[in-house]
Amino acid sequence: MQGRVVAAHGRQYVVELADGTLLPCFPRGKKSEVACGDRVDLQRTSDDQGVIEAIQPRTSLLYRSNEIRQKLIAANVDQVVIVVATEPGFSDELVTRALLAAESEEIESLIVLNKCDLADRVAAARAQLAAFSGLGYRIVELSARDHAEDLRPHLHGHTSVLVGQSGMGKSTLVNALVPEARAKTREISSALDSGKHTTTHATLYHLDADSQLIDSPGLQEFGLGHLDRQEIEYAFREFRPYLGQCRFRDCRHDREPDCALLAAVDAGKIDKRRFAIYHRIMGTVRPD
Repeated sequence: MQGRVVAAHGRQYVVELADGTLLPCFPRGKKSEVACGDRVDLQRTSDDQGVIEAIQPRTSLLYRSNEIRQKLIAANVDQVVIVVATEPGFSDELVTRALLAAESEEIESLIVLNKCDLADRVAAARAQLAAFSGLGYRIVELSARDHAEDLRPHLHGHTSVLVGQSGMGKSTLVNALVPEARAKTREISSALDSGKHTTTHATLYHLDADSQLIDSPGLQEFGLGHLDRQEIEYAFREFRPYLGQCRFRDCRHDREPDCALLAAVDAGKIDKRRFAIYHRIMGTVRPD
């Protein structure tokens, strides 16, 4: 049998079969590398349970990691939707890290600025996002409570995953775009046999025949421990014209003479805040 993982919590998964049936499943073996959105081969072990035998080849995998463990977010997505808001404040660095993870997997990115009904806060939020829009990242402004439909055209034809800090309004957005979301969440919680999972697992919703939306738990950090120095440098899209142009091949872009990136920063071609975030990230990645 084959199906698609539509909810993931720990080592417990809900797989949607071809006929729409939701089947709770466990992976074979102790270690699981299954993510929401995965297409899997499975075997039914009883009327209401199955075992995942294999993960079918993926087109992409979005995940975060640190020196201790990795956390899978979603598989087979072609668009990451990063949700920020005018209030509460959001982290430039977390947005940057999510963008870098998407760039490393060649996944499209879209930034949603939510709560734009708070008119007195919009200008400051726009200013904070200016560096991203200047790099060509698309930004959609809306109020999830009143104008969530403004996002739908950007989701059509995509399998998208929503990511963002807690409090940015992701749940409000999902409930507005997918009226049956609460019912689906209850159905999945029932399949998992626990109501406590309702806000802690990634869930896939069908928007239409050609569009899916995966909601993921709120993030407070986004580790990039799985990327090396070269991968991170390339994921900063504004760095690409200057990579390989430094005097020293192993340039760390810190104080070295004739560093192409430092020259670009001094010339205003690379945003100083983005460059500072790059150095903070480099302090946490694995050595070459």
